Formats: sequence, C-alpha cells, structure tokens
Amino acid sequence: MFRLTVHRSPVGPLTVAGRADRLVIVRFGDDREWVSRFLQRQEPNAAIVDHGDPAGAITALDRYFAGDFGAVDRLEVEFYGTGFQRRVWTALRSVGPGRTASYSEIASAIGAPSATRAVGAANGANPIAIVVPCHRIIGTSGALVGYGGGLDRKRWLLEHEGVLLKM
Repeated sequence: MFRLTVHRSPVGPLTVAGRADRLVIVRFGDDREWVSRFLQRQEPNAAIVDHGDPAGAITALDRYFAGDFGAVDRLEVEFYGTGFQRRVWTALRSVGPGRTASYSEIASAIGAPSATRAVGAANGANPIAIVVPCHRIIGTSGALVGYGGGLDRKRWLLEHEGVLLKM
C-alpha cells in the first residue's frame, strides 16, 4: 500500500508518497494523477490511499523548511530506478546541507568518472526531490544548471541551506 498526500511548502505544493516507513516520491506541484500512475507502474496491485504524513516525510520536510536540514536525511527512502540511477541517488544523499558537488564529482564518487552526462540524466530523473538533494548538484564552474523544479526553486533551496551562490 502506498500513502499519498499533497503538502503546501515554501517552494509550492509537494506531492509526497511513501510505502510503510519508506519515502518513494517527493514531486513539485500538486501532481496526484502522475504520481498515482507512476506508483501503479511500479506495484500494479498496490492500493494508493490518502495519508497526512507518508513515511513521516511531511514532519521531516516541515522541519527542513524550519531550518533543521538533517531532518530529511533521517528519512528512509526506496528507489524505483535502474541500478545506475540508484547508485547516483544514493551518492546524492552524501552531499550534505550547505554543500554542493558537481556532476563529475558524483560520477567519480560512484566509480564511473567518465559518466558525467549519465549522472546528469539520473540526477534529472530523481523522484525524491529535496530529500535526495539533486538541487545540490551544480556545474563544474559553480553555475546553477538544470533542475526539474526550476532554477528559481534550486536557488531558493540552496540559499535556504546557506550556500553562497555565484551570480
């Protein structure tokens, strides 16, 4: 069974889904329909029910937005993706609040230093925004590049975490 909710946040609505004590999706926008289709593709026989705090994610996200950045790091996650994507997403979780890394640094961290473009694609396919901090991944030059939630959200999240950005 998947639990699903849409939560208002400082960066707009977030559609959040979890299964038992594991978070599976944090998606920008009120996107219940897309999330429900995605979950049904992963687990065709699983029920999807409304729930106020799937996997404790709403509580953790509220703490994150109040300045307790580690709150989301304590969430258990479950990834639906390829083996390569899961390796990238796991590596993203090692980039702590207030820090950034480049795509090439993540590629090296997972033992695939020549896979910078593939890391970028996996980063863009991350289904658990904020908690799996793809917003902390920037270009080698320090520039903000690509973000599924939009560069304004990426900038807001990084500034919220205390990252000084090059303008």
